[in-house]
Formats: sequence, structure tokens, C-alpha cells
Amino acid sequence: MKLPLPEFLMPAGRSEEHSPTVRARREGPVLYVELHAPDTGNAVTEAMLDELLDIVAAPDPEVRVLVLSGAGDDFCLGGNRTEFAEWLEEDPAGRGIRVAGEKARRVCEAISGGRAVTIARVQGKAVGAGFALALACDLRVGADTAAFRLPELALGLPTAWGGLLPRLIHEVGAARVRELILTGRAFGAAEAYALSVLQRVVPEAELDAAVAAWAKPVVRRPEAALRVTKALLNSYAAATRLADPSFLDAELMASVAAATRRSPAGGNGAGGAHS
Repeated sequence: MKLPLPEFLMPAGRSEEHSPTVRARREGPVLYVELHAPDTGNAVTEAMLDELLDIVAAPDPEVRVLVLSGAGDDFCLGGNRTEFAEWLEEDPAGRGIRVAGEKARRVCEAISGGRAVTIARVQGKAVGAGFALALACDLRVGADTAAFRLPELALGLPTAWGGLLPRLIHEVGAARVRELILTGRAFGAAEAYALSVLQRVVPEAELDAAVAAWAKPVVRRPEAALRVTKALLNSYAAATRLADPSFLDAELMASVAAATRRSPAGGNGAGGAHS
């Protein structure tokens, strides 16, 4: 007998009342965006992606700084495994994964390519999709107890979510990224700082102060100069990449997930997917 899922794990549209999984508040030119599903470690669902898109795809032009954080003990534990498995159950070809993957790409592009300077405030674990959301931000500060991991390969999936891989290779370096992805090992804040995954590490109690120390000078910069400078930084970074096929992420994830599900040797992939 199939047991009913807890309500907080129900995919969008399955519950009569859907509680928001993203909270936003604005303080002057600073917009604070919080992943707010602490019961699931802020696991990324399609509903969460929709809410993020509503906020980051067309932000108020008066916003100079966007701060991305997570409620509870962890920044984000990755994709919602239950929802991922249900997508494959409903459509073994992976259509649901493609739809969500395209939304993930749009969210990360809006965070990295928007006019506001984006700051990731990371505590606890940032895994898979959570890692990608943090890395999409311009500036990243983490608690000294923060930990990071890319477990996709162990789950039978490619590292293809939100354009993570080309950005990670550019900022960290291909050799180190290769080791992190192939082994899937966790690493802490000190190593994340050495790899430039984080640009600052502080005790968790000082995270808000560190965010404020970055935001305060940024909001005083002339708007036009700030907007053009961020566009230049993004353009020059993109110019150094040999290729950026991140538009294929959703297709790659769906295709491999579907193939893994069909393979007798890969039965664990769909049920444990951090995307």
C-alpha cells in the first residue's frame, strides 16, 4: 500500500493550500530573499522555483543589492527527491524534469545576470541545487561551519542544474572541479574559501554583519556605474569560457534520469536526486 506523503513534501498543485517557500522583504535598496522550507532543509521544488522567478526575474529597478539566504539550519539541501521521483513516475521520459530544469536555469541567470549585486548568505549545508543557487550570486559569505557537496554523480545524474558547471569551472578551475564532482565529497568553509566558492568566512553569528558590510558601500555607488560594472564583469568572465552549454542542462538531466531509471543497475538514481 502506498502511504500518503507528508504535506510539506507534496508537489505543487497536490495540496489545497500551498504555503510560500520563499519569503522576500525590502529594506530601502536592499531586497532580502529567503528560501523558507526549513522542514525539508529548503529543498528546491518546482513551486519554489516559480516563487523565485516571480521575485528575481523582474526585480524593482530601485533594488541595488539582493541577499539570498535560507531559513533554519541549512542554506539548501538540494532538489526535492520525492518530487523528482514523482516526475519520473508520471512521465518516464522526464518532461517534468525538463520543465523544472529550464526554470532553474532562468532563476540562476536572473541572479547572476540581473542588475542588482547579489549576495549569498550561507549557513549549514549547501548541496547540489543549493550549491548552484549560492554560486550564482556575485558575492558569497559563509559561516565557518558551512559545508558544500555535489552528489549528483553518485545519484546517477549529471552535474547539470542552473548553469552550475561552467560557472564553477571558471571560478574554481577545471582540475579541482573534476575532483569534487567525481568523488562527490563534502568540503568545509575553509576549503570553500580557498577555492573561491566563498569570498569570506565568518562565525555564523556574524553572517548578517558581513552581509551588511558588503551591502553598505554597494548601495552608495551611482546606479548607472554599478549596473554597467556588473555587466562588464559578467561579460569578461563569459569571454574566458571555451563553451557554456548550460541551456542544455534541463535536457541532459532529464535524459540521464530517464535512462538511469530504465537501467536495472541504476535503480537508485531517480529516488535520490539532488538536482
